[in-house]
Amino acid sequence: MKKITFALVLAGSILLSSCDVLTQIASQFSSVANLANCEFALKNVSNVSVAGVNVKNLTNGNLSATDIVKLVAAYQSKQVPLNLNVNVDVTNPTQTQAAMTALDWILAIDGTDMANGVSSKNYTIKPSTTTTVPLPVSTDLGQLFSQKGLDALKTFASSFTSEGVSSKVGLRVRPSLSVGTTQVPFPNYITLEKKTGSTTSTKKKS
Repeated sequence: MKKITFALVLAGSILLSSCDVLTQIASQFSSVANLANCEFALKNVSNVSVAGVNVKNLTNGNLSATDIVKLVAAYQSKQVPLNLNVNVDVTNPTQTQAAMTALDWILAIDGTDMANGVSSKNYTIKPSTTTTVPLPVSTDLGQLFSQKGLDALKTFASSFTSEGVSSKVGLRVRPSLSVGTTQVPFPNYITLEKKTGSTTSTKKKS
């Protein structure tokens, strides 16, 4: 009798455990599926430096002698390193949490693709909230501005507003989600462009 009772308890425990696992799977699937309802927008660009010079020094005219030497040397060598953080807002307008397991990105300067990469960090976007995803970017502007002259480089640097917005910076992103052990990306890239006073988010193939 004790063996039968133990077997029944064990069977009940396994059944309850299986139900918990199924509930977790269902919850994860719902979170993953809800990513399609999220909205992506380019929030701003921060920590921008050109050839090691803070872009704010360029826009404010507060260049030191060292800054000038760095810029001239970079321009003459046709190697103008650009470093910045691009911050993407992911908004979940629903009442169900969403999950994102990766975010591929392509950065464009003046309409020319300059860098690409992927953020592999997992994000959970809670209902009716916005999560900011930072994307560190490093690229070289040398080829882009070698034929346009130093003035073009100055124009690019001065295009950044105090809010970290530049009409010359464009971004395309493609979120991914995990289905089991498989990473499934969105079929299309989402084009994000933020100009002063306006934000657009449109779906577009890369």
